[in-house]
Amino acid sequence: MDLIFLKLGGSLITDKHTPHTAHPETIARLAEEIAAARRDQPSTLLVLGHGSGSFGHVPAKIHKTRQGVQSPEGWRGFVEVWREAAALNRLVMDALHQAGLPAVAFPPSGGVTTHGGQITRWNLSPLLAALKARLLPTVYGDVVFDETLGGTILSTEDLFVHLARHIKPQRILLAGLDEGVWEDYPVCSRLIPEITPQNWPQIASSLRSSAAVDVTGGMSSKVCEMLTLISEFPELEVQIFSGQHPGGLRAALLGERPGTRLYAT
Repeated sequence: MDLIFLKLGGSLITDKHTPHTAHPETIARLAEEIAAARRDQPSTLLVLGHGSGSFGHVPAKIHKTRQGVQSPEGWRGFVEVWREAAALNRLVMDALHQAGLPAVAFPPSGGVTTHGGQITRWNLSPLLAALKARLLPTVYGDVVFDETLGGTILSTEDLFVHLARHIKPQRILLAGLDEGVWEDYPVCSRLIPEITPQNWPQIASSLRSSAAVDVTGGMSSKVCEMLTLISEFPELEVQIFSGQHPGGLRAALLGERPGTRLYAT
């Protein structure tokens, strides 16, 4: 069976320029498109993830949570990031259930341990059982406890990379606000149609980080993480595309290749 990882980016489901501001209509539409794609292609298995957008990223930047947590003030910030990430996840889960999807959340803060920001322990048995039962396991960018940093943050891409090494999806779909990877961001007039490990060195210098608050690195970081995974698993394909156009997410789930395609040559 085909296995797809799908991320709903924080830029897509929230207003990343305004703290604690979701786009509920967009979240509801995306949930309906996921449900429609599952009806059209019931044999496909799906792991869903979403970013934290203007919920988790704002307090995370204030408290520098990604870099580590040691002081009492830092731990208060850790909890604040956790609360914000969980609040957005609740909105997403409610929309998924409203669309009739059997979604189950797997919060990283409750099950993942890292060492220097790298995942060292994550019991995947419950998530795999959810997949086997044809449920919709859902992960998201969240705080985690770290053996050397005290605490840190893992992005959805961090989680996907770890998961991919264990359950090997055929495709990873990263749906955001942008049409794909722009060569000339923030002008956004030249879209890069394809990125491979071979042409990436020439492209990398033209990329910039996100214009909004993004403590996990922005577009360049996402591309690097995905290319590392593609180098390990050459059969893997990644699509970075816009989820803001009605019907676009459903089409991508059903096999279309919008935006920028990352693959091994």
